[in-house]
Amino acid sequence: MSESVAELAQKIINGHRIKRGDDLSIFLDADLEELERGAGAIQKRFRRNHVDLCSIINGRSGRCPEDCKYCAQSAHNHTGIDEYGFLPKEEIYVAAKKNQEAGLNRFAIVTAGRALTGKEFDEAIAAFKMMKKDLTIELCASMGFLTQEQFHRLHEAGVTSYHHNIETSKRFFPHICTTHTYEDKIRTIKIAQKEGFCVCSGGIIGMGENWDDRLDMAISLAELGIESIPINVLMPIKGTALQDRPQLDGKDAMRTIAFFRYINPEANIRLAAGRKVLPGNGEKAFLSGASASISGDMLTTSGTTIKGDLEMLDRLGLENKGANDWDDDEPVAEAKEA
Repeated sequence: MSESVAELAQKIINGHRIKRGDDLSIFLDADLEELERGAGAIQKRFRRNHVDLCSIINGRSGRCPEDCKYCAQSAHNHTGIDEYGFLPKEEIYVAAKKNQEAGLNRFAIVTAGRALTGKEFDEAIAAFKMMKKDLTIELCASMGFLTQEQFHRLHEAGVTSYHHNIETSKRFFPHICTTHTYEDKIRTIKIAQKEGFCVCSGGIIGMGENWDDRLDMAISLAELGIESIPINVLMPIKGTALQDRPQLDGKDAMRTIAFFRYINPEANIRLAAGRKVLPGNGEKAFLSGASASISGDMLTTSGTTIKGDLEMLDRLGLENKGANDWDDDEPVAEAKEA
């Protein structure tokens, strides 16, 4: 008799870890609700009842030389997006303070382009130092392919997390980008990890990849030891090469979130762009594997507010807490049904 997803979930709770080469067909064949229940049990064991909420600011917009087919920021696409250089540090500080006061745990500066360099990178360092001096919110950066020296400067400025998505599987990556490689991504992640950053890395589903690509991405992130995994659902943007892609079904997104939890049991599985395709704007996902989310103003997602997310978490019996805000030994409370 084959193993059930409930039995697999218990094995994972007891210490088993899924590895490359394992038979992963159970994640595609299992009843979705049973898979979600198992993911919820794993989530409760490793993430307690805590959900980590973060926010981002688009620190530099447009004119990116990379040809990522999904991205509104790429100069290869024609989306009419606002284009501007690095924002004044005072404007970034005000946004960070506002998000801290709203109750979020982490604030990230995200910049378009292959890498933030020169004077603009210096301006970013000044912005981070300004925030670190006066605020308590954790700081994150997403600035492309940085050097070891740049990572060290970010770390010294108070940044604790670095975001750098692998986007998809190694096999499918050349279908969505040709100006840099999957290996470039992995190299950058390892430099960030060597510097001591918590790395936030995930990808986008619904770009034309298959289920094996999604499973492969989950395995690759586990092999890298990624601590925060954002899952974006492609929202096709007019003017990009993927503008005519059909919208991914919400059930497929929920299945993906669930098996990412089985494969990466201790990571924060983070809802990102495309939450509106999920039941209740992610409400069910927070009990079925997702333990984190980007909240508030996002680059490609609308309809999500900090107030709404905090109310949702309270309704579900979950707490908004960052990684440094809870004790590993605290008891696990019962979450409510969605």
